Amino acid sequence: MTSEIVPGRLSVPSLSALAAFEAAARHGSFTRAAEELNLTQGAVSRQIALLEQNLGLKLFERVKKRVSLTPAGGAYAAEVRDGLSRLAAATLSAMAFRGGAGLLHLAILPTFGTRWLIPRLPRFTEAHPGVTINFSTKLVPFDFAHDEADAAIHFGHPVWPGARLHRLMGEEVVPVAAPALVARAGIREAADLLRQPLLQQSTRPRAWANWLEQQGLPPERALMGPRFEQFAMVAQAAVAGLGVAIVPRILVEEELRSGALVIPVDRPVRGPEGYYLVYPEAKASLPAVVAFRDWLVGECQGMN
Repeated sequence: MTSEIVPGRLSVPSLSALAAFEAAARHGSFTRAAEELNLTQGAVSRQIALLEQNLGLKLFERVKKRVSLTPAGGAYAAEVRDGLSRLAAATLSAMAFRGGAGLLHLAILPTFGTRWLIPRLPRFTEAHPGVTINFSTKLVPFDFAHDEADAAIHFGHPVWPGARLHRLMGEEVVPVAAPALVARAGIREAADLLRQPLLQQSTRPRAWANWLEQQGLPPERALMGPRFEQFAMVAQAAVAGLGVAIVPRILVEEELRSGALVIPVDRPVRGPEGYYLVYPEAKASLPAVVAFRDWLVGECQGMN
């Protein structure tokens, strides 16, 4: 007769033992782990000894009063830390259902989130007071299977394997600069921009090249300028007079209204890419995802 491992019969260590192990592994000290967990050093030591006995392997090397992870302990610590983090996130998500539709973990593009989405969110929270949104920032696509995000705002083409995408809007990019720079440099036409530093956004390396080509200008200087990670930083650099930026108009509306930035050459360029709401197929029916999708798609109606 062959033996078979039946799910649920595997001896799983207690959460208290795993918490003691994770804290000791992170601090490299049983004493500091005990302080964090409000336990005695002896209690932490006993929990870890029971865990080692349960696993049948050594997790720490003990040399006098110092401890260090064994290779097996190091690998196990990484998995335990991830598992405890997921349990904490799952617990918070479950608790959020006490208020209604639950918790939505939303990954956003940082400048789009702060400049466009968040100012409009009061309308969502008023319509859906039972949904709590937690935000994280992502500059590039990621794997939903290895991230706690339930949905994301994505800019690019509608390609994301295993996920549903809803187009929100297109994008119009324009050159912007501080009024003082425009006046000082005498910028009147597109060719005049080539004499100025061209401020770059790191995730849009072809932004300037595309705009220059649309104006019939050579793109050789398109990458000659300081580079920034986020559009908010690019916009602030332009306000400070460091050069001319090429940015989506919707992300600098406030600066344009206030006069902190101007469009010296008003020749907008629209590309095939756009902003999308994206979420994995497995979460398509979550109440929080459905509520946010319906509201956001409605909010963007007519902006495509």
